[in-house]
Amino acid sequence: MQGKMMSQPLIVSSIMEHAERFHGSTEIVSRTVEGRVHRYTYAEAHKRAKQGANALQKLGVELGSRVATLAWNNHRHFELYYAISGMGAITHTVNPRLFPEQVSWIVNDAQDQVLCFDTSFASLVESIAPQCPSVKYWVAMTDRDHMPDVRVPNLICYEDLIASEPEEFTWPQLDENTASSLCYTSGTTGNPKGVLYSHRSTLLHALSSSNPDALNLSGQDVVLPVVPMFHVNAWGLPYSAPLAGAKLVLPCDGMDGASLYELFENEGVTFSAGVPTVWLGVLQHLRSNNLKLSSVKRMIVGGSACPPALMQSFRQEYNVRIQHAWGMTEMSPLGTVNTPKAKHRALTEEERFELEIKQGRPPFGVDLKIVDDHGNELPRDGKTSGDLLVRGHWVIDQYYNKEDSPLVDGWFPTGDVANLDADGYLQITDRSKDVIKSGGEWISSIELENIAMNHPAVAEAAALGMPHEKWDERPLLVVVKKEGLDVSSEEILAKYQGQVAKFCIPDDVVYVDEIPHTATGKVSKITLRKMLTDYRWPAPKNSGQ
Repeated sequence: MQGKMMSQPLIVSSIMEHAERFHGSTEIVSRTVEGRVHRYTYAEAHKRAKQGANALQKLGVELGSRVATLAWNNHRHFELYYAISGMGAITHTVNPRLFPEQVSWIVNDAQDQVLCFDTSFASLVESIAPQCPSVKYWVAMTDRDHMPDVRVPNLICYEDLIASEPEEFTWPQLDENTASSLCYTSGTTGNPKGVLYSHRSTLLHALSSSNPDALNLSGQDVVLPVVPMFHVNAWGLPYSAPLAGAKLVLPCDGMDGASLYELFENEGVTFSAGVPTVWLGVLQHLRSNNLKLSSVKRMIVGGSACPPALMQSFRQEYNVRIQHAWGMTEMSPLGTVNTPKAKHRALTEEERFELEIKQGRPPFGVDLKIVDDHGNELPRDGKTSGDLLVRGHWVIDQYYNKEDSPLVDGWFPTGDVANLDADGYLQITDRSKDVIKSGGEWISSIELENIAMNHPAVAEAAALGMPHEKWDERPLLVVVKKEGLDVSSEEILAKYQGQVAKFCIPDDVVYVDEIPHTATGKVSKITLRKMLTDYRWPAPKNSGQ
């Protein structure tokens, strides 16, 4: 016997309909590539999204057509999220930080029919256009006065495109399993892989991620996603913010400490999300200018492990809580968020912090387990590490344009090495490809990096396993010093005494001016290894093994 309840499809357009109906006067504030600050409401954004859908139909966009975006976090990009997916086409966000050859490869793999771009990417568009035959129209996301001088076929001005279109459009009642958006992995090895999200997975992700034990969003919040809208849909915030009715602040390309601080203060931002390097930049700006934060209460950090020293600095100096989160492109991306349980109220401050530096526990909709090399599940004791596997309502089943499934017995192998405790709190100990294997023992590069980052003269650190004739690999620490400060290798290595086993202590420290990062803000250890191709170990040291 089936229940006697209404059945309505879980589709992306319903989020914007809800936002207009119940939060129509709530603001969306956006910096623009042109330099001005744009303000309007959810009701006005919904009308422009409908105009966009009408315009795209006239360009021949149909159910299942791919429409690409090369754009920052701004109001036009937000409108396109809903215009494209709402009409039944697929919003394909392309990462402009990738190499042009990768960008054109991705556009060709997706067979994008229309590509919409911010004018700051005009030269990139001009360089890839001859290699992208599937793109019939190139839409510059600006007004007529700021149209770029770019030589591409069928160039259209975005504001001209939608200006004459009606503000009414009936969103189709799609099957909720219809594809809604497409994101590609960063492709650190081989070509990037496409992850094709559905309307159902996207809406369930938005619902679950906004819950109190996840991102905890409400109509009282002011949300600023620093994580780019071309990186896993800005961690779903363009969906979860309007779903909750939160004011949305979009920073465009102003992601430096000074630009973010200005928006934080002017717009009363309460919640923000980004990778650790972003918050390091904000911290440096605050300290350098003796500033305080008046409204920001919480920051979500993901993409890579957050140095504990950074979390402590924001808590102690600015009363801002940095929450760890973890996920992947293949997970839409939310997998865990670090929120405490009632029983943790009794913990000491030190014990609470030991919990907070973990990646957190999964919300409803995600399941996790760790396994050994033979696929056997390992105990959830908070100590035993193994390969991390996931499954859930918004986890990939198969890559776009790939016949083989990546799943193992219904679980997706993440490539992370981790442990779980009895409450499901996850602690990533390393990427499987980054874990340092020395004399048969595993050494966590993340742990080594966090200890180094706790030194007051260290701005950034990365730990690598470098070839060693006796131990197979030994840890090498690569350090960027803070401006105006100096520190010796001996001083840094002394920080490890008593914190890790003797064999885990790095054998050497190398100083660099800058540590390379991937297009998504993570440390690029592949590039770092290339930089250190000629590195040779100093005179042998007693590694303790």
